[in-house]
Amino acid sequence: MKIIILIVREIFYRKLNFFLSLLAITAAVAIFISFFTTGEASKRETVRLMRNIGFNLRIIPKETDMEKFWLIGFSEHFMLQSCVQELASFETVSYAHLTAMLQKKITWRGKEVILTGIAPEVSPPGKNLSPMIFSIEPGTVYVGFELAQNFGLKNGEKIDVLGVPLIIARTLAESGSDDDIRIYGYLQDVQSLLNMENQINEIKALQCLCIVDGVNTSSVTVLREELAKILPETKVVFLQSIASARENQRLMAEKYFGFNIPFMLIVCITWIGVLAFINVRERRQEIGILRALGYGSGKIALLFLGKAVVGLIGALIGFGIGTITALHYGADIFKVTANMIQPMFNLLYLSVLAAPAGTALAFFIPAMLAVTQDPAVTLREQ
Repeated sequence: MKIIILIVREIFYRKLNFFLSLLAITAAVAIFISFFTTGEASKRETVRLMRNIGFNLRIIPKETDMEKFWLIGFSEHFMLQSCVQELASFETVSYAHLTAMLQKKITWRGKEVILTGIAPEVSPPGKNLSPMIFSIEPGTVYVGFELAQNFGLKNGEKIDVLGVPLIIARTLAESGSDDDIRIYGYLQDVQSLLNMENQINEIKALQCLCIVDGVNTSSVTVLREELAKILPETKVVFLQSIASARENQRLMAEKYFGFNIPFMLIVCITWIGVLAFINVRERRQEIGILRALGYGSGKIALLFLGKAVVGLIGALIGFGIGTITALHYGADIFKVTANMIQPMFNLLYLSVLAAPAGTALAFFIPAMLAVTQDPAVTLREQ
């Protein structure tokens, strides 16, 4: 009990040292919480923004003439729609998104357009991922920018496509690509319009990987070999630039936060350690008197290590400040995933354990130096 009273009295007597120690711990915890919370938000934002670049894998019929494919933008050959489910059900392939498409050029209102059927995206079992592209309802179409501009089309308007009336659900913004001359429809609707039931000519995929010995690999060679076994009637087109941009951005974000957080924590712990040394130096005479009065090395060490309570107070305050900072500024920084930034209460438990332990560690070396001093030598200096 006497030790606790001495610790409390010492705190009130040396208010500045206590305040600076508390400030260092609070700053360390607040920085860690805010950076970790926004760091997680940054990773989600990076994934979402990189995901929006587009699919990085295109699976097309094997007999496709690649010169014509790159010239017109899609395959002129077709495959069964069931290929999507075959791929999705195969255990040696993992993926994030799969989308079946049917594309064909038609003449509509005297202009050549690309009629495109899109199936609902297939996500991995047990995951409800937000779709990468728009989800089209049966009986409706999305119309490209140029077509909407040329014909003055508006949302909600009914148009005739190959003799079938369909409602424009949306006119799309300008993309600067052949998407501006597309009419997008529900896959089954487009298959019916073209008399091509159960036929598609492309499967688009994101993060399609092979599982080798329980580990995911993004090797294009391995992926092509595996897909050749699953879907021998197809070939794989790998969009290297999109995949590289996505991976490089993700690694950059991870390295950035991986460097900043440890660096700031080291600075704050060093700050606490310096304050601990100053505190011990100022109390040399007190230590000598306590030793002369019969206080053992263990009790004197507890006087210093007991200040780890500062770490507990700093952890609670720091968690609150760090969380509020992350929630306030994170929503302005990460626009796409702003609603996903939430307090990470699991970090509160970590802070409550780590901050007192870190404070005790910072005081440990000065405390050990203090208890090994000869009280006679210390008091002689007085």
